[in-house]
Amino acid sequence: MSLSPLPVDARSTDRAREVFVPLPRRYDRLADVLSFGQNARWRRAMVTAATADDPARVLDVATGTAGVALQLAERSRAEVVGVDISEEMLATGRQRVADAGQDDRVSLQVADADALPFDDASFDALTFTYLLRYVPDPAATLRELARVVEPGGRIASLEFHVPPNPVWCAAWVGYTRLLLPALGGLLGGRGWWRVGAFLGPNIDRHYARFPLDRHVDLWHEAGIVDVEVELMSLGGGVVMSGRRGG
Repeated sequence: MSLSPLPVDARSTDRAREVFVPLPRRYDRLADVLSFGQNARWRRAMVTAATADDPARVLDVATGTAGVALQLAERSRAEVVGVDISEEMLATGRQRVADAGQDDRVSLQVADADALPFDDASFDALTFTYLLRYVPDPAATLRELARVVEPGGRIASLEFHVPPNPVWCAAWVGYTRLLLPALGGLLGGRGWWRVGAFLGPNIDRHYARFPLDRHVDLWHEAGIVDVEVELMSLGGGVVMSGRRGG
């Protein structure tokens, strides 16, 4: 199946759903392998930023199979709510939550990041992972995420990034275009080959439209203050954090 040449828009959301939904059982394990173990380290950095103020109630958006939601529960005393558009992913996530004995602290439900079913200021911290590349309007999505966080509450995100150094960027392009699809196919079959082939072009297209400086502007425009940016693993990932303004 050919990859869509279009930039991030509503069709990108549909494409992501088509590519990722069939893969929930091995999603986290293969994600760690395909990122050379960096995905787990990036997640820890995001969770650390989100839980720095010992929150009581945290929302994890694009929770997938609940990997981040479980880390939030492990790293804090908070009640954690995870939301995702994929019921298939959430089904696997609920089993993981049950296996971890965290049913009393972690709950999962279907919800769209652009129309969250929560009142204003319902949470005192929020995380989101690999989300903004798949939404039609990142600015509107950020405003909706900020809406449900109380003033002063922490917001943290994790996203892939394109290394800024030309040498590492060239290596990244080679990896995402050639090695990543091959590794995905070898370790996970055709479904993971499709994921590997999808990710590199999708990341490139996103940052062509929304460079990192523009991401920071979007956070500020959504009412998020004290925004910090941490490039991870030579720039292959980026963790952002800030606070909901008053």
